Amino acid sequence: MPACPESTWPEPDTPLGHGHALFDTAIGTCGIAWGPGGIVAVQLPEVDARATRERMLRSPGLLQCTESAEPPAAVRSAIAGIQALLSGQLRDLREVPLDMTGISPFHQQVYAIARAIPPGSTRTYGEVAQQIGSKGLARSVGQALGLNPFAPVVPCHRVLAAGDRPGGFSAGGGALTKLRMLRIEGACPGGTPSLFDCGGWPA
Repeated sequence: MPACPESTWPEPDTPLGHGHALFDTAIGTCGIAWGPGGIVAVQLPEVDARATRERMLRSPGLLQCTESAEPPAAVRSAIAGIQALLSGQLRDLREVPLDMTGISPFHQQVYAIARAIPPGSTRTYGEVAQQIGSKGLARSVGQALGLNPFAPVVPCHRVLAAGDRPGGFSAGGGALTKLRMLRIEGACPGGTPSLFDCGGWPA
């Protein structure tokens, strides 16, 4: 697995304001919002750039990030990592600091486990739940990932339903986008319907 580089986020005594920006990737226009504590939200592509921006800004905690701004160096580094990952490079984005203010401890625990799944690998909701303490929490894990405001930095697309089937995905395009992202990373989970096998997933 790629090494996890040190964070490039500014030290606490380095002023960093709030803002957001859109940026191009291999799968479409994504969005990112930031504040003094780290990345506040990342948005995968919607039908167009305007829809991507509007959906991102509906995320909780973005009231101070509504102004479009030129990304500072630390945010540009995060953007470059996301662009690389979505173009097929096996980039580990765990160095990107996330501001999880207002996110419940359970959701934070789920996101931490998801972030530890390397590119090209997958887990099921049940396996993530088992790491937390009980497979009975699988539905709650799915709900937490459905509310993930940091995809793909928190790679919820790498967590699948039972039998390694795609399950749901809240980003634009739903499960098709999830499968496309897995294909870009070289993942080929078993049990996926033949329409979405490794040779037939959407490009």
